[in-house]
Amino acid sequence: MDTNISGTPHRKKIALVAHDNKKRDLLEWARFNRELLSRHTLLATGTTGTLLQNELDLPVHRLKSGPLGGDQQIGAKICEGEVDFLIFFWDPLQPHPHDTDVKALLRIAVVWNIPVACNRASADFMISSPLMSEPYQRQLPDYLELVERKVPP
Repeated sequence: MDTNISGTPHRKKIALVAHDNKKRDLLEWARFNRELLSRHTLLATGTTGTLLQNELDLPVHRLKSGPLGGDQQIGAKICEGEVDFLIFFWDPLQPHPHDTDVKALLRIAVVWNIPVACNRASADFMISSPLMSEPYQRQLPDYLELVERKVPP
């Protein structure tokens, strides 16, 4: 399958999401990485965004709460090229009424080849990467070609 390339500037658009049991972890991680995060554009789902904005004293574009469509809003922004990577501290031990939305968000991040950090260790590796401070050429599969092959004549 042919691929095209999408450039990611040095100022990244970072989506931040955390389930209730993981909000404290995300806040601690964000506080520790505040200086690095301040160099980027931040967006987050509802409550997480409010907590981050208050904790970091940085602008955070807040979307709906996850269960009210915030996960889907972030997914749409990924499709539109408005998110460069996703930090999503999700709780693997707690069932959520919007688990299908969570799965859809993670799936769409993979479809559009967006880096995803699902825990503190992966977020640490991502935020400390030299790629955070330089443009990155993200490979994108040619989905139009794939769709056209599935359409009957």
